[in-house]
Amino acid sequence: MRRILFLLLLLSGFQYSKAKESPNLWQLTTTDVQSLYVGTPMANGGIGILPWREPFSVRHVILNHVFDADRERGVSRVLKGINPFLMTLKVNGDAISLDNISQWKQTIDMKEATHISEFIADGKAEISYSLCALRNMPYAGLIRVTVKALQDINLNVGTHMDIPEEYASSTREFHDTESDGIKVYMLHSYASTPWRKQQVASSSAFLFEKEKEIIPTFSDSSKELCFGISLKKNEEITFALVGSICSSRDFIDPCNEAEREIIYAHHEGIHSLLAAHTRLWNELWQGDILIEGDDETQRAVRFALFNLYSSCREGNGLSISPMGLSSQDYNGHIFWDTEIWMFPPILLFNQKLAESMVNYRIERLPAACQKAMSYGYRGAMYPWESDDAGEEATPTTALTGPFEHHITADIGIACWNYYCVTRDKEWLKNKGYPLLKAVADFWSSRATCNDDGTWSINNVVGANEYKHGATDNAFTNASAKLVLQYATKAATACSTKANKQWEIVANGLKIHRMPDGVTKEHATYNGEMIKQADVNLLGYPLRIITDEKQLRKDLEYYAGKIDPQHGPAMSFAVFCVQYARMGDSDKAYEMFLRSYQPNQRPPFGVLAETPTSNNPYFMTGAGGLLQAVINGFCGLQITDKGIIQLPATLPKHWKKVTIKGIGNDKRVYINH
Repeated sequence: MRRILFLLLLLSGFQYSKAKESPNLWQLTTTDVQSLYVGTPMANGGIGILPWREPFSVRHVILNHVFDADRERGVSRVLKGINPFLMTLKVNGDAISLDNISQWKQTIDMKEATHISEFIADGKAEISYSLCALRNMPYAGLIRVTVKALQDINLNVGTHMDIPEEYASSTREFHDTESDGIKVYMLHSYASTPWRKQQVASSSAFLFEKEKEIIPTFSDSSKELCFGISLKKNEEITFALVGSICSSRDFIDPCNEAEREIIYAHHEGIHSLLAAHTRLWNELWQGDILIEGDDETQRAVRFALFNLYSSCREGNGLSISPMGLSSQDYNGHIFWDTEIWMFPPILLFNQKLAESMVNYRIERLPAACQKAMSYGYRGAMYPWESDDAGEEATPTTALTGPFEHHITADIGIACWNYYCVTRDKEWLKNKGYPLLKAVADFWSSRATCNDDGTWSINNVVGANEYKHGATDNAFTNASAKLVLQYATKAATACSTKANKQWEIVANGLKIHRMPDGVTKEHATYNGEMIKQADVNLLGYPLRIITDEKQLRKDLEYYAGKIDPQHGPAMSFAVFCVQYARMGDSDKAYEMFLRSYQPNQRPPFGVLAETPTSNNPYFMTGAGGLLQAVINGFCGLQITDKGIIQLPATLPKHWKKVTIKGIGNDKRVYINH
């Protein structure tokens, strides 16, 4: 097995040596400019900025939950924003590019959430720049640049905006305005989308140290904002480019708001903006994972947590798409990936972020009730793919939209777990229980009573999406059973009467077994290849199956059934959790490695969805990887009485795992 894993890693192209070059456990560094390159998004829960290897290259900006149709009468797709983070530098008239630089180096500083590039331009200047999506300004980002002359040079700097092709109309302007004695020179663009008429506006400007008197000019031909300066040998200049992108989803008047944010940034200044950004990230990092004895894994695990933190923020009532804010993959829709894979680590570390994610579903409960009514059911039937409206956004050709119903149970389970961690009785009464009641009503109307008094759920797509039209899918039935039980408990906690039918259906739902005792994926399952773990989710996270003999039997059977090329990584994360809790260190570590290493892409180890795909960053895989450590190797478990720590084993070469900042009281849990 170790040999197979090694071959998979070679095929993936990921180089372990790159991680070892990093100067500390908060940084990921590469110096190989020629290798396969997959970029890492810098995001703040509002926008995601994707820098690349070329000097000052930014591939695109993704806007969180801002949607237009992907074509006329098409389904919704998250929008690329106007990109204000494009910059060009010329040294003595020569444009900087990969062809005339040396000593190239890039670093991701996870602690301060910055993407840093360094190089020497044509032997004449040392240049470094750091890019961040400002945590303190969810619709803005900043690039801070330092140039040190190695000889006397003339430096020319320009910035322009890119308006993606998906917009129907656009305007580019230069604004010269004065605010309280401060002159602001800015670029401004706005555009509208063709189908749903979203309005998007962007503004940008250069920021200088206060002692620098530099007046940018506008080139009407190139639509660039430019400035030039002469530097003597060893002289240094630091400046920044700040950009904002606002949309009609978030602002009635995005055009003026985009300009206001740039004027605000001018008055705050570079140091103040970055200090606030760093302070907020330091607050996030109160929730962290420390692994002693394995520096490589420490970086990979922290990188997963960094990407989840980057993808959400408190107070905005939004959730995380499978690819976060890295791309338009999966159209930016919200799936079960949120509740089962990404939400649990976030809930343990940061309840304010988790509240935003669960509020996303609560606020869209009316749309889920409308969908249930449309298909002849009671209660709430959540869409398989949700966009900002909370309606079904799955392409019509995919049967997951009409039939992958387990998501409704997944959402209810996440809702109950939020209460179990926060113990917020008022929240449960006013928000949580109404959702759980609607979810339970759906399942009691969705299930069918059999002649023998048992209950079945017919014609579904389960977690294994290779099987359509399944009867009594193990994960669907088990998750429905669990959420019906949780709704009953929530009713009791809220001093109200539960529907007796919930308990009847929960107790009667069927879980089939094979003649040898292996839990059967669905009523007619006969050993076919599966996309991902389904039955094994009954052991964790559902804990419907707790008998160790049964768990081992199911794990051993289905490990060989998962599609080795197209199966997503999370299956092996749940295998890891169960083996670690059973004390099988070798098997747990094997599954842990399989949960992420074949999916890493160079040079930083961003996660793709499968061993053979190149669609990072896969936030769902990050959630699985984190659960393998938090819930597996450290044994944390959310229960009706709160968070507990179960016995678990570590990989043999790990010395200790410390999980800090857990729950309302920010507790520290250790396993060694």
